[in-house]
Amino acid sequence: MCTHSPTCPDLASADCCTAQVVADHNGDQGWCRLCNGVILFDDGHYLTPDGHDAPITLAS
Repeated sequence: MCTHSPTCPDLASADCCTAQVVADHNGDQGWCRLCNGVILFDDGHYLTPDGHDAPITLAS
């Protein structure tokens, strides 16, 4: 459960990749874990806890 204020977006949100980083391994391993469980990869994709993967899309 997110304790940030404001609360991080959940997995169903279009902006799920904007949640706060809680584990940063981007410099050494190429990924970071967000508060909502999303894993962001430095190749522009993300993976959700349920196994869904997709390219990162930023809202304009």
